[in-house]
Amino acid sequence: MKSKPILYSDLSKKQLENLKELYIQKKVESMSHQELKKYVLEIISHQINDTIGNEEEMEAWREMSDFFGDQFEIIILEIQTKYIDNKNVLETQIDPQKQRIELLERNNLDQEKMDMWDD
Repeated sequence: MKSKPILYSDLSKKQLENLKELYIQKKVESMSHQELKKYVLEIISHQINDTIGNEEEMEAWREMSDFFGDQFEIIILEIQTKYIDNKNVLETQIDPQKQRIELLERNNLDQEKMDMWDD
């Protein structure tokens, strides 16, 4: 008779935390220097490039600012100079959520107006 497989829900919170820490430690120890560099590159790239929304964008901005320190503004000025044609790209992007909310509000106002005239 085969025993029932152990699931994460069978462990206490402390046991699960301990298992995760052990896994992280052993996983990192088992990776070569090249594998570690590749893995870190993927993680940092995802963290910085795949931001969603202003909160994550601000978090990435703070991380870059902390990393570059006093050079951050100089680096930004160099990039702005190099890519001067793309200066207003962020300002012209349309926030899809904001656009949907505005559309819903407009539709609600239109609906209220129609209801008023129907009475």
